[in-house]
Amino acid sequence: MRHGKKVNHLGRKTAHRKSMLANMACSLIEHKRINTTVAKAKAVKQFVEPIITKAKEDTTHNRRIVMSRLRQKDAVIELFRDVAVKVGDRPGGYTRIIKLGSRLGDAADMAMIELVDYNDLYNAGKATKKKSTRRSRRGGSKAAAAPAVETKATKEEE
Repeated sequence: MRHGKKVNHLGRKTAHRKSMLANMACSLIEHKRINTTVAKAKAVKQFVEPIITKAKEDTTHNRRIVMSRLRQKDAVIELFRDVAVKVGDRPGGYTRIIKLGSRLGDAADMAMIELVDYNDLYNAGKATKKKSTRRSRRGGSKAAAAPAVETKATKEEE
């Protein structure tokens, strides 16, 4: 039984796996999308999403935590300067995994993992919609209904 064992070891020892995930996360931050296997993409998603959340608040402590995980200064600088600004209002879900089919050589399931806010194809069709609450809609309908009743009453008087 494998109760409570969440880590996918990916057929590697701990040090190799951590180095590989750090390198893949740096490549993802630098290139905004990478192609890899589905299992590695899921592992990178779990690795990089908390790091991006840390980068949304630019403090020395958060920079040191992210630097200890990523280990590449250029990736950390780009993460805090560019990526964190772009995903600042997003409450999570910074990456998207798109399955591509199987690899020709060994038939491994391939996937593309990308940062959501940097995909122009998906974001081009969506216009920024003004957020509204249910209260504002109900209040607006009452205000619109009241003048209609008054005009009806004025027509009956004539």
